[in-house]
This record gives sequence, C-alpha cells and structure tokens, in this order.
Amino acid sequence: MRRPRFSSPFSPSFWRSPLRGPWFTSVLGIVLLGGITVLFVTGLLSYAAYNPDLSPVNDKTPDKGVLGFYLFSWPTDPHWLYRLTQGTHVTLGITLIPVLLAKLWSVVPRLFTLPPARSLAHALERISLLLLVGGGLFEFVTGVLNVQLDYVFPGSFYPLHFYGAWVFFAAFLAHAVLKLPTAWRNLRQLHEEPSELVAPDPDPPTVSRRGALGLVGGGSLLLLATTAGQDFDGLRWSAVLAPHGGVDPGSGPGGFQINKTAAYAGITAADRSEDAWRLVVTGRSGTVRLSRAELLRLPLHSSALPIACVEGWSTSDQWWRGVRLRDLAALVGHDGDPPDVFVESLQRHGAFRRAALRANQVADPRSLLALFVNGEDLTPDHGHPARIIVPAAPGVLNTKWVAALSFGDLR
Repeated sequence: MRRPRFSSPFSPSFWRSPLRGPWFTSVLGIVLLGGITVLFVTGLLSYAAYNPDLSPVNDKTPDKGVLGFYLFSWPTDPHWLYRLTQGTHVTLGITLIPVLLAKLWSVVPRLFTLPPARSLAHALERISLLLLVGGGLFEFVTGVLNVQLDYVFPGSFYPLHFYGAWVFFAAFLAHAVLKLPTAWRNLRQLHEEPSELVAPDPDPPTVSRRGALGLVGGGSLLLLATTAGQDFDGLRWSAVLAPHGGVDPGSGPGGFQINKTAAYAGITAADRSEDAWRLVVTGRSGTVRLSRAELLRLPLHSSALPIACVEGWSTSDQWWRGVRLRDLAALVGHDGDPPDVFVESLQRHGAFRRAALRANQVADPRSLLALFVNGEDLTPDHGHPARIIVPAAPGVLNTKWVAALSFGDLR
C-alpha cells in the first residue's frame, strides 16, 4: 500500500522512527530519575547555603511561603562542602542535557495523541506532562544561561529558578510515581509490548536502540569532559564550555579565578586608598573605625580555603591571611560567643553588595577578614583592601572590598 504523501503530527503514521519504544524510553527515564533527584537535592542545599532566613539580602526569592522551609544552619565543615554540592549540581545538570532531550524526543508522539483527554484522570496526566516538559526545559535553559553568565531572562535568576524547580520537581515526582512500575517492567521484559510509542509503519533502522543510547551517553560524557574542569585547576583548560574555564586567570599569587572585577563593581583606586578607606565595625559596645595599617597590628591568622560560586566553578584552596571575624566581634563587645554579622561592601550597585553571615560562620577560627592571599596583598579584583573568606560559604557571601561589619543577632 502506498504511504500518504503528507500526514499530520496528530496521525500515528507521522512518527516513523524505529527507535521509539517503551524500552528505549524507560532506560532514559531511569537515568533521569536518579539524575534529577540529585539535581533537586543539591539545588536545595545550594539554597540552604545562603542562610535564607538570616537576612533578606541573602535570599533573592521573596514571598516563597512554605517553599522556603529551612532545616538547618549551613555548616562550615567540611570546608569544601559548597564546592562539592554546587559543582555536582551544575556539572550534572549540563551532563544530563542529552539524556533529557533524547527522553523528550522519545515521547513526543504522546503530546499529539487524540483525543487530548479521554477521562478526567487522563486529562490530569496530560496537564502534569505539560508541566513536566515545560518545567524541565525552563530549568535547564535558565541553569545553562546562568552558568554562561547570560542573564537574558526577565527578572532575577534566583526566584525564577527556585519556583521553576518546585513546579518541575512536583510534576516529575508525580510522573515517576505513575510510570516507574511500567518502566521497570519494560526494562525486564525480553520483548517489547505494543505501545503508542512504537511506530505503526517504521522506516528502516539505521542504528540500533543500544547504539542510540551510546550516542546519548557519548554526548553526555563530552559535556562532562568540557565542563567539569572548571572545578579543578589542573584541568581548567578542558572546561571550554564554562566562562571560568579555559581562560588563563594570570600568574602570581593572585592568579586564580574571579567572578566580578573591581572595574565592573565601580571600585576605584581612590576608594581603596590608605587615606580614604576605613573599616567600620559596629557591635554591642559601639563603633570603631580601623585603617588597614591598624588591622595589620591586630593578631593575624591564616586559612587554606577555596572559592566556589553558584555558576559551578571553584578554585583550589588558596592561602588567606587576615584578622579573624570573631576577633573583630570581640573589639566591639562580643567577647563570648560571637553573633551574626552584616557585611557591606564599597560596591554601590548590584546584587550581593551586602551579605549576612550566621554566628557559627563568624565563630569558625578559619573565617577571616582577609588582607593577603598566597603571601601577597590582595589584588583589586580579589577584594583589596579587605575581603571576607568563610569555609564552605558560596562565593557571593565572601564579600569583597569590605566597608563595614555590623555584629548582632539578625534573626
């Protein structure tokens, strides 16, 4: 019988690929079940790392209601914790892109099934499917744009990605509960059951389903190889798809990655000069103003800590030297357990020019107002004349060009 010259996507004969089928879709679905669960958990950990209930300046997701539940204070041990969780979140998200696209391709005929709703239960399933597909594409697209520092979407990345994650994961969880038994049965069977995913009149195969899975896996491995290096100094040259990979950050003690330059932040040499700059420290007993020379006369301590940012990149441990935050708290009347601290930068505009740190972060002996890095003065781009460095904290909370510290209970 001659095939029709034209058919609609709503006709089963339109979909001719011999690769589609329950087994192929189930394999991809099981991979995504594990991967997306890890993405969601590490995303929640990233949210927790900002201490969202401590101060509004830390949390860029207003009116979040019950979605903003917060279970624990973000710890300072191990000091590489945020480097691990956020590096995993970003690298895994990029690695899963070929799997997600292949999964969407494998089930696209279902989006055109007629009638669109055969029953109330079927209608609810179709709505959840639209939320699943739309939410998944939204989360992956906004995540990739954030990693690439391309903020072309309307509004702030933080609330968009936060709310999108909850919509997507709720639909994903509902879909997994409904489909996991079927997917597991499809994987265990030797012969595929009839399904609307199987083309009724398929084209001749050019590759096997296992070969197609190999192509998907190869694409994921390629993305992994060209992204993961942004977390490792020795492999940074391989991270050609990451803004903070591949490019030589320079040499010398200050030759490691930065996210925001002094010029970008509007910090001038006059702002940082010995004559102009003073650190304003406020606490229980009042306010003191300290020049950099006066800070250098205080007890200095050293810490080996990395910098890790929400975009997924991080540095190895750098050797920082400066005044402990808890010693600065003691200068203004907090001699016992130090309280929270509100940090303000010389930066006048932009997000995270102010940040709040929790008392456990202030109390950690490795938490410093750093004046030196790797044996030399901070460079302007690394925060001269002084910056915050705290173990396990997101990079944006390690405020650069610090102008003021206000110690007290912020909750």
